[in-house]
Amino acid sequence: MSFRPHPTPVALAIAMAIAASSAVSAPADPVVVQTLAPVVLTTTRMSDPLQVDTDPKAPRQPIPAHDGADLLKSIPGFSVIRKGATDGDPVFRGAAGSRLGILLDGQELYGGCGGRMDPPTAYVYPESYDRVRILKGPQSVRYGAGQSAGVVLFERDYQRPQAWRVSADASLTLARFGRNDQMLDAGLASPDFYLRAGGTRADADNYRDGNGKEIHSFYTRWSSHAALGWTPDADTRAELSVDLSDGEAAYADRGMDGAKFRRENSSLLFEKKRISSLWKAVEARLYRNHADHVMDNYSLRPNPGTAMSYAAMNPDRTTQGGRVSVTLTPAGPWELTLGVDAKQDDHRYRSAMMKGSAQAATQLYLSLPRQYDIKSRQSGVFGEASVQLSEQRKILAGLRVDRHHAEDLRPDGFSAATSPVNTTRGQADKRTLSSGFVRYEQRLPDSGGYVYAGLGHSERFPDYWERLHKSPAGGSVFLSVKPEKLTQLDVGASVVVGALQLSVSGFYGRSADYILLNWDKGQTRNVDTTSYGGELDARYKLSPAWDLTGSLAYVHGQNRTDHKPLAQQPPLELRLGSNYSHERLTLGVLWRLVASQDRFDLGSGNIVANGKDLGPTPGFGVLSLNAGYRFNEKFLLTAGIDNLLDKAYAEHLSRAGQSAGMSGMDLYPPNTRINEPGRTVWAKLQFSY
Repeated sequence: MSFRPHPTPVALAIAMAIAASSAVSAPADPVVVQTLAPVVLTTTRMSDPLQVDTDPKAPRQPIPAHDGADLLKSIPGFSVIRKGATDGDPVFRGAAGSRLGILLDGQELYGGCGGRMDPPTAYVYPESYDRVRILKGPQSVRYGAGQSAGVVLFERDYQRPQAWRVSADASLTLARFGRNDQMLDAGLASPDFYLRAGGTRADADNYRDGNGKEIHSFYTRWSSHAALGWTPDADTRAELSVDLSDGEAAYADRGMDGAKFRRENSSLLFEKKRISSLWKAVEARLYRNHADHVMDNYSLRPNPGTAMSYAAMNPDRTTQGGRVSVTLTPAGPWELTLGVDAKQDDHRYRSAMMKGSAQAATQLYLSLPRQYDIKSRQSGVFGEASVQLSEQRKILAGLRVDRHHAEDLRPDGFSAATSPVNTTRGQADKRTLSSGFVRYEQRLPDSGGYVYAGLGHSERFPDYWERLHKSPAGGSVFLSVKPEKLTQLDVGASVVVGALQLSVSGFYGRSADYILLNWDKGQTRNVDTTSYGGELDARYKLSPAWDLTGSLAYVHGQNRTDHKPLAQQPPLELRLGSNYSHERLTLGVLWRLVASQDRFDLGSGNIVANGKDLGPTPGFGVLSLNAGYRFNEKFLLTAGIDNLLDKAYAEHLSRAGQSAGMSGMDLYPPNTRINEPGRTVWAKLQFSY
């Protein structure tokens, strides 16, 4: 059986119908000529040194799923650990998990699943946000502790109007394999108050790969958000916001599916700008996130009904925290941001294993009290300064110090790492860690570009998932795993030469005590590593209507302790595109080329359950086409064909199928990477008012 957590939003259908009716009867709006960028995004570029901004509302190719990870994988440098249609784990420059910070409107969120069935991006419907900002490398200290690979910020904007204003954005996406997404985001604002609310729903059936094989991968998700704000003047804002979401998802890579992904969030924000010549801004935020997750082997897949074969797990996680910062301008060229942040993260669990029926398993876990397994605390202070040496030259630097505390509450026999006795139960790991950076930036006035070089250091406390396994000596690794320490050099440039726009970024990093998991042995251990690589983006304007685009991403990781490749590193990836834009019409082609990968560490990987290297992978190429037509300022229709040639392929960073598990069925061949969707035809209609 399969439950559908929420009906299609009626408000969206009404809004689309009214808007369509008005579009037919009203005079045509002026033609909008797209000259700066194609309607369908196939690549992005750095907007500032080490920063990439992208519009999550813009249609893009390949068409992303409803979650945040699939949007990120369209940005050079990002990969996704795949397990089917949804809920992949994002990877940036070969780094995954808590090395990559994910913040939703400034708030940290962690999923509940011990196997990473619900990474933070699983709770993100990107189009409900106004902007996604990526900060590369350990080159900022404002957004949390230990985020060595970088930070991804999903943000909603607000602009105070001069008079009453009504706004609305809506979209409808239809695609092969039963894909059906709806989004509605509406706002009502005056100079003093505003209300913003919206909802999304995403639904898809099982997809088929290029060989025609059906993949157990269907899903349904819905989300809603609302914000009430007070803006007594142009420089003051107070906002109360709430979010609620839920869903279900089927997976071919494991013995259970996700039957529940409920998230409840509340947040309170206050900000004040332009206070005086010294006090530029003050910002404060409090938040609470609760993720309640259920995985079982009977809701979304057939169960053979053998004796005592029904199982369910119900972990949950509550993360609450806050942040206060002030921005000062003590002298003309100086700007200084000082702040404190803290969070409390509590994980609990309950389960019903090997019961005689689905009803018995459900009733049992619902009747059990939740038990804590790991509690974590963090508090930190940070400062970030910039000094403008001249109109073109600037130096930035930052430092943060964090106090961490993690307590092991797992009972004896909780897992293989705690059987038969949990030797670290009741004990705590306490550390004080620091991170910092310094960076030089110089603008190139003749070309409108820039160059930069930065050196950063990040110390990362072991996360929840890394503490669940055994140590190489046996027994719990909770106290013996060491914090990970990365020192990295980041360099880059962006130039415009005639019709050519070019940006390049590179990095070289050395880690001491890198935290590596070996899934074949069920162990967590520390090793020393080296990584280097970078990204290149280019756009060449052939004519006012035609342009060529290209991007290249590469990373090379080495395990220096074991003298072998670092596990779970993506292969070289090249994207080539061409776009035509004239008045209302756009046309585009995207050719994605991925090299073979023969550098691997069999059985080793990261915190995704069994997210390990399976061996080498061949290269592949995927060709896709898109087109767009803007009817007027309000309506945009885009369409495309992904994987035009119906290629059968799998990503190197992909989970594998497993042999018959608790459900007694093989959903995909064991130890075989899960193939991606075959030819996919899609269309998207957007309305903006």
